[in-house]
Amino acid sequence: MDAMDFRHEWKIEITPADRLVLRRRLLAVARLDGHAMGGAYRVRSLYFDTPGDRALREKLDGVSRREKFRLRYYNGDVSALYLEKKSKWDSLCRKESVPVTAGEAQALLEGGYGWMAGSGRDLVWELRSKLTGQILRPKAIVDYTREPFVYAPGNVRVTLDYGIRMGLGCAGFLNPGCVTIPAEGDPVILEVKWDAFLPDIIRDAVQLPGRRAAAFSKYAACRRYG
Repeated sequence: MDAMDFRHEWKIEITPADRLVLRRRLLAVARLDGHAMGGAYRVRSLYFDTPGDRALREKLDGVSRREKFRLRYYNGDVSALYLEKKSKWDSLCRKESVPVTAGEAQALLEGGYGWMAGSGRDLVWELRSKLTGQILRPKAIVDYTREPFVYAPGNVRVTLDYGIRMGLGCAGFLNPGCVTIPAEGDPVILEVKWDAFLPDIIRDAVQLPGRRAAAFSKYAACRRYG
């Protein structure tokens, strides 16, 4: 895989008070993503993993090159569903995404893979091969609220994620009202992504005393109990 396809990424766990400070700063130098109605949107993801939790273990062990597959939709709208693959290469990241239907997602939840062979979508084919070869299966629902900011120079995207919750099982993924519980510690996550360079105005805006970029995974946080 070509490293030129990847973007730089920082993740920093912050406090609720930090989020308010950063939001004020970012509103002064960047603009809200146009998809954020009212300044934020809800994200729901369903992550896949092997019976031995390979994706989880590689994250916790700090493996430099790793990947995760997930299904995702926004603001409770299951008419716009996506299959995504998130790849990491040290501090670089890459996301691939293709649309899927609610019927296709439900089939995955029920162990039905027959539709995948004729889908005509490369990412669906890749997931199909890993459902059979690595025995990937749905493992965890992750919900959270995201405040997204964009800054054109450097193709920068800054997000503040909070209200992270985990589902009790995976069967209710397509039901926006399914029961979820808060992740332990009620974490708040600052994420910064950019292409070739991070402009100083953004680098300065996201600085917080005593906070350093560190590995954090919402998926791992929501697998704490299973």
